[in-house]
This record gives sequence, structure tokens and C-alpha cells, in this order.
Amino acid sequence: MEETYKVYVEVGVIFERDGRIVPKWLKMGDVRYDIERILDCRRAASMKAGGCGLRYTIRCRGQNAYLFFEDTEPGAWFVESRQAVPAG
Repeated sequence: MEETYKVYVEVGVIFERDGRIVPKWLKMGDVRYDIERILDCRRAASMKAGGCGLRYTIRCRGQNAYLFFEDTEPGAWFVESRQAVPAG
């Protein structure tokens, strides 16, 4: 079984009037990915990398992926990755 890592990412969001958080892009390393579409948003756990919070099913560059917002203090965004990405 292949190991999966929790990779923290920078995310640009819009806060809607009704309180929804809408991610618009994410940055992993030096690469920025525009989020083409949000397919789903629900409370869920990352069964592969650990952690839980809001799980967004997103589409970037034609590929579907999960983007998680850990809503504990201070709050952080992460994706599941098959490669460890150094923090920075």
C-alpha cells in the first residue's frame, strides 16, 4: 500500500455573506492551481493522511482532488499527496 502524506497548502478564499468559505485557488510549493469547480463540501476525515474538517471535492486542471480545511485553531488547509512536500 502506497503511503499518503498530508501536505499543507496556501489557499485563496472568498467568505460569502451566509458564512460559507469558498476556496478559489491553492498553492503547493511554487505552483498555483486555480480551482475550476467545487463538486462537494462536507464534514469528513482524511482516511489516507489523517485529520478532519471540511472536505472540499475540487477540480483543478481537469483532475478531481480533496482539499481539507482543518477547522481547529488556528485552522489550516491540506491536500492528500503520494509525495512528501517540504514545508516552506
